[in-house]
Amino acid sequence: MLGLLLSTQAASPHLGEGASIINISSVVSRITPPHSAVYTGTKGAVDAITGVLSRELGPRRIRVNAINPGMIETEGTHTAGFVGSEFEAGTVAQTPLGRVGQPDDIAALAVFLASDDSRWLTGEQVLASGGLR
Repeated sequence: MLGLLLSTQAASPHLGEGASIINISSVVSRITPPHSAVYTGTKGAVDAITGVLSRELGPRRIRVNAINPGMIETEGTHTAGFVGSEFEAGTVAQTPLGRVGQPDDIAALAVFLASDDSRWLTGEQVLASGGLR
């Protein structure tokens, strides 16, 4: 959390009207899985800080939103042993779109949030989880 706050504090003076800050949270802040208290708590804090910063920076027309991805196939999820595991199979079974996400799924959403097409969005937590809730 400190890194998110310090980087926003350092960047803020350099951001002009129409700028967009995109925080990365997680769907776990909604689904609150067992044995994830620390991780879920930190992502819940990202969601709360996103809301606060949207109010603090809104008068300067700087938007602050969070992307809350579900399981995404990355180097990290491979290294952690999630990809190909029972955990992945269970996640996919609960996901209406029937698959884990790919980096491009999140990248496209980040591009949208960074663009002027999302000019009326701030303080939002955008779930990108294939429908997992």
